Amino acid sequence: MFDIHEIRSQFTILNQQVNGKPLVYLDNAATSQKPNSVLEVWTQYYTEINANVHRGIHTLSQLATEEMELSRRKIQKFINAKHDFEVIFTKGTTEGLNLIAYILTQKLKKDDEIIISYLEHHSNIVPWQMLCERTGAKLRVIPIDENGILQLDYLDQYLSEKTKVVSVNQVSNALGVVNPIEEIIAKTRKNSDAYIVIDGAQSAPHFTIDVQKMDCDFFVFSGHKMYAPMGTGILYGKQEILEDLPPFHGGGEMIATCSFDGTTYAGLPFKYEAGTPNVGGNIALGAAVDFIEKIGHSTIQNHENALLEYAQRQLLEIENLKVYGEKANRTGVVSFNLEGTGISSDVGMILDKMGIAVRTGHHCTQPIMDFFNIAGTVRASFAIYNTFEEIDLLVEGVKKAQRMLS
Repeated sequence: MFDIHEIRSQFTILNQQVNGKPLVYLDNAATSQKPNSVLEVWTQYYTEINANVHRGIHTLSQLATEEMELSRRKIQKFINAKHDFEVIFTKGTTEGLNLIAYILTQKLKKDDEIIISYLEHHSNIVPWQMLCERTGAKLRVIPIDENGILQLDYLDQYLSEKTKVVSVNQVSNALGVVNPIEEIIAKTRKNSDAYIVIDGAQSAPHFTIDVQKMDCDFFVFSGHKMYAPMGTGILYGKQEILEDLPPFHGGGEMIATCSFDGTTYAGLPFKYEAGTPNVGGNIALGAAVDFIEKIGHSTIQNHENALLEYAQRQLLEIENLKVYGEKANRTGVVSFNLEGTGISSDVGMILDKMGIAVRTGHHCTQPIMDFFNIAGTVRASFAIYNTFEEIDLLVEGVKKAQRMLS
């Protein structure tokens, strides 16, 4: 049990009105709001420390370094990485996936294969397409069924000695479908030597992550979807793999020695952290981890699952409303359309006039929309601060939109 009013009191932004109505923020899969504890840590860095890390002997630089490395250790514990130097700070999930696809270039050759799924965000499609263009490798895609569930029989067919990468998300951002990551990894380990990449952008905010138990090679996620500032994210990689692969960016911080005759690279994690990092954001990411762990993963997951179940049940009582992925195991997201009322953005604009923030469109998952033969959906997505009363307002808003658009 937890006090939802006490939780909401930590998010000042939720107290405002939008278009004369109390804000109902249901766009958490795009970005979550930030609690005061996170904003205070971010502000404190810029008002009391504001120095570059790892490079100075003066007091402020040492303080900045200590705080950022403390955050790295918090994140190590948060995902149960074996070593803190396996935790690489990035700008977010997109940069993490691009980094992996780039550093794997020399490991692939013509006619090798990369396996992804129909449920991927464009960020877990395009970097692999670019890698195929560089190397001559081929992309294979695990299809979905009418409920958005992966058809893993195809994975069994695709896996072979040609498979060099398997990259899938743990939770679909468009549908909220929870993929059977353990089964996918087990099948991959049994049938190939492929690198296994997990996109955790939509899972890290919602439930416990254990990369050692999962036995993935890489795991990436964004800070801004889990109560931290934008421009923050994490790439986890197994030590032996990161040490074997080349750097992504060249510049300061990532070198051991540099001369005009050649350069040697620093050890982990600095090999992959060229240039000045987002120090304040990275420290605030640690504060976001503190916020999540203080509430507890099970509390967050139970509350959000209850919200999802309630929202789906109430929405499905509306005539001619279709929920996508209705029968799949899902978390955090309900994605729907009002049939016969035009495009999803029309519904979104009407809801916005009522102070209700949802996401509309293809959600950077055009292949999913093509599968369902639609242009987009209305997506409501939940966080720990959302309430059942807000869902009631959403349902009333959708009914109003239906009346206006029919």
